[in-house]
Amino acid sequence: MTDTTNALTGWSPEAVVFDCDGTLMDNEIHWQDARNQVFRDFGIHPAPGFAERAKGVHYIDCGRLMAREADKPKLAAEMTDSLLRHFMIRVAEGPVTMPGAADFVRRLSGRLPLAVASNCPLRAVESSLDRAGLLGHFEHVVVPSEESPGDGNGKPVRPKPWPDVYATAARLCGAAPERALAVEDSMTGIESALRAGLRVVGVGPRPRPEDAARADLWVPVLNAPALSAWVESWAARGARE
Repeated sequence: MTDTTNALTGWSPEAVVFDCDGTLMDNEIHWQDARNQVFRDFGIHPAPGFAERAKGVHYIDCGRLMAREADKPKLAAEMTDSLLRHFMIRVAEGPVTMPGAADFVRRLSGRLPLAVASNCPLRAVESSLDRAGLLGHFEHVVVPSEESPGDGNGKPVRPKPWPDVYATAARLCGAAPERALAVEDSMTGIESALRAGLRVVGVGPRPRPEDAARADLWVPVLNAPALSAWVESWAARGARE
C-alpha cells in the first residue's frame, strides 16, 4: 500500500506551501555528500543513523549536531561553514527536481498562491528553483532569519521544527494556517507545519505508521494517483462554484 487514507477528501486549500530539499528538489543527496565530505575533512566517522537524524535540520543546527556527535563542540562553527561551502558547490553543479514535482507545481500554479518554506539558505533555494525553471511559480520563499528578514512583524523566523517558516509563508499568501497545505518529506518539516496549523501531504518513502499518520495524506511521489485525484476533485468543485 503506497498511500495513507486521504484525510483531505472534501477539503480544498487556499494556498500551498512546499518544502524544497527532498520535496521539490533532489538536494538531499548534495547535503549528504557535503556532510560526508566534512566528516572526512575533519577525520571523523559519523555514528550509525546520522543521515536520518540530520534530515530536514537547518544547516547551522546540523553543523552543531555534527560537532556534538564527534565530541568536538568547539568545531561547530567551522564545521557549519564547511558544510555550507561543500553543499553550495554541489548544488551549483546541477540541481534535479524530485519525481513529479515540476509537473505538480505547474499544475497548481495560477490556481492559488504557492510558496516555499525551507531550512536551506535563501540563495541555495532560489538558485535551485531558478535553474529548474520553477522559481517563477512561487510568490514567496521563506527561510529562517539568518538568510532573510523577519516575519514582517518584527519577529525572527526560526528554523523547522519551529512553526515560523510555515506560519509566515501562509500569512504572506493571504491564507489562514488552517486553510493552507504543506507539502513535506521530513518529519522535522511535518512537525513545523503541524505546529503552524497547516494540513500536510507527506511525500517520499513511507515512514513508520505512527509517523505517516501525522500527515493527512502520504504519497511516494508528487504524481501519485491519490494526490492527483484529490487535486482534480477540489479543482472541479472550484470550477463549478
